[in-house]
Amino acid sequence: MNNNFKENINFTNYWIWNGFKICWSVAGEDNKVPIIFLHGFGASRKHWRNNLEYFAERNCAAYSLDLIGFGDSDQPGIRQIGKLDNEIWSNQVKDFIAQVIRPKNSGKVILIGNSLGSLVALTCAVTLEDQIAKVIASPLPDQIQENKTSKTKKSSFKKFQDKFIRIFFIFFPLEIILFLITKLGVIKMGLNSAYFKKDNIDRELIDLVTKPVLRRTSARSLRAMCIGMSSRDEKFQASYLLRKLSASKKVPFLLIWGEKDNFIPLFVGKKIANFHRWVKLKIVSNSGHCIHDEDPSVFNRISYEWIRDLKTF
Repeated sequence: MNNNFKENINFTNYWIWNGFKICWSVAGEDNKVPIIFLHGFGASRKHWRNNLEYFAERNCAAYSLDLIGFGDSDQPGIRQIGKLDNEIWSNQVKDFIAQVIRPKNSGKVILIGNSLGSLVALTCAVTLEDQIAKVIASPLPDQIQENKTSKTKKSSFKKFQDKFIRIFFIFFPLEIILFLITKLGVIKMGLNSAYFKKDNIDRELIDLVTKPVLRRTSARSLRAMCIGMSSRDEKFQASYLLRKLSASKKVPFLLIWGEKDNFIPLFVGKKIANFHRWVKLKIVSNSGHCIHDEDPSVFNRISYEWIRDLKTF
């Protein structure tokens, strides 16, 4: 990797969003085509260390940011932010576009996400449809339902359920759980499950995932995520968002799925592509949950060629 790019992704830019410090990196900031790379759960902007330079060399302004609660960004708890979910993170991306990208670039933005980042990208594609050029999701988490006839929970039951979830996670000892995770090698075990190619699990990757967990504010932020993601409204769940996007088909959507993904099996991607025929599915053989880091050359090529063929450039 180019040493100048290593400096770029390790150099921390700070942006204050709603009073919280957000960290981000960029390569090729003065280039024509703006792309935001959105990391998955437990990762950070640095998880795209093998991707940004490739796109920067192809006339892309390649941004990656730490979603609030992750990486080097602030880790607020329920007292500071109430909850953390894909609605909050999509609002963060919306304001990042308006406040950081727009002063330099007026072009529609491409979003590329891994796992949780894919769900955030999908949310943005629905809520910011006119500003998003296209979305690449690799892979897309969340439950997928075939039709829109699923009965919405009664309001009173939903309120009870949300209150129960909140009380449960307030008292659940996440501080102890996170301490044990860092001490018992659970993070490396998790990476072994996520990555099909075990040789890619090096010290840099382990540190990238471990360091945010060691921060004293990590448990409170995880608690806000557990509450937020467990009590989301239907309109912020993937099935609903895909149906909304399907109604307009204004935002082209590519799924890149690892054949050996143990976290979100390939049948989920096939299910999405079957329900929504306008969604394009690319399957990468012998790759797991984090194709962009496990097989970056394959991921970069597939992504760039799809973007190029849609005449973004």
